[in-house]
Amino acid sequence: MLYPLIFHPVFKERVWGGREIEKLFGKKLPSGKIGESWEISDRPNDESIIANGKFAGKNLRWLMETFPHELLGDAKPATGNRFPLLIKILDAREKLSLQVHPPANKAVELRGEPKTEMWFIAAAAPGVELFVGLKHGVTRAEFEKKIQSGEVADCFHRVPVRAGDTMFLPSGRVHAIGAGLVIFEIQQNSDTTYRVFDWNRVGLDGKPRELHIAQSLASIDFNDFEPKLVSEKFSGDEKIKSRPLVRDPLFNVEHLELKNGATAKLKEQQLQIVAAASGQIEIKSESETVNLSAGQFCLIPASLKQTEILAKSDAAFLRVEAR
Repeated sequence: MLYPLIFHPVFKERVWGGREIEKLFGKKLPSGKIGESWEISDRPNDESIIANGKFAGKNLRWLMETFPHELLGDAKPATGNRFPLLIKILDAREKLSLQVHPPANKAVELRGEPKTEMWFIAAAAPGVELFVGLKHGVTRAEFEKKIQSGEVADCFHRVPVRAGDTMFLPSGRVHAIGAGLVIFEIQQNSDTTYRVFDWNRVGLDGKPRELHIAQSLASIDFNDFEPKLVSEKFSGDEKIKSRPLVRDPLFNVEHLELKNGATAKLKEQQLQIVAAASGQIEIKSESETVNLSAGQFCLIPASLKQTEILAKSDAAFLRVEAR
C-alpha cells in the first residue's frame, strides 16, 4: 500500500544561483551557487529518492515501474513512461537566460521535449520582475534584428512581481526570471531549453553558454503579447480560502490558505502534489502522517483515500493535480 511520499532533493549548481534555498527553507546545500532544487524528479540520472516510510531509499523510477496505476490513477505518464511532472525550487540571484521551450507541434522535429510550466513566487526582493512574452507589436523580423545587435531583451514584456504571484508559461512563450527571486516551478516532465540570449556572461566552466537561435525562432509564439499574472481571487471562509491558479490539460494548480487548526480534505483517486509555501501543515492518510514546512513537497498517490491536511499554524500551500 502506498502512502504520502516525500523525497530527498536533487541540487543543481547554476551560474545564476545562490544560497537562498538554504536560508529560506533550511535545506542543507552543497557548496557553490545552487540555482535549482529538484524536489520531485523522474529524469534520467536524476530520479528522486524516497525519504520516508517503508520504501525509503527507493526512487521515483522504481515507484513508476512497480506501482504505476496506484501512483498515477488516470494521470498520463510522460514520454518513456516517466512521472508526468517535474517539481523544482529555483533561486535566481542573477537573471536567467532569455529562453523558450518548444511547443508540442515543434518538439519532435527539433529533437526536444515540450515544456509547459508555472511559476509561483515564493520570495521576491523589492523591484524584481519577470521577462514574459513579447511587447505589443514586436515582429519576428524585429526580434531577429535585436538578436543580432545584442538588444533582444528590449523585445520582452516585463512584469513586476512579489511573493504570492503566479505566472503560467505554455510552451512557446519566451521568458526569463529576473534577479532576486525564489520560485516554485511546476512543469511538464521535460528538460529542453533553448537560449535566445545569456547576457554576455560565461558559465561555471568560464566559457560562454551555448545559444540556440534557430531552435528558439522555430519555437517562439510571435503572437504572444504581454501576458498577465494569474488574477483569480481567493474564495472561502475565515478558516479555509482557495483560488485556482492553473487549469491546463497537463496539470491543475490550486492555492490554499488555512488558519491554524483548520483541516482541508484532498481529492481521492487523483495524483496530487502538496507544496508548502508558508507555515506548518500535517498530511494525514490511513497509513502515514507527514509533516511539511515551507519549501517541502509531498506526493499523494492516486490510490490514497481519506487524506487530509491539518494546519499546525497559519499556513499556505499549493495543491497540484497531474492530469
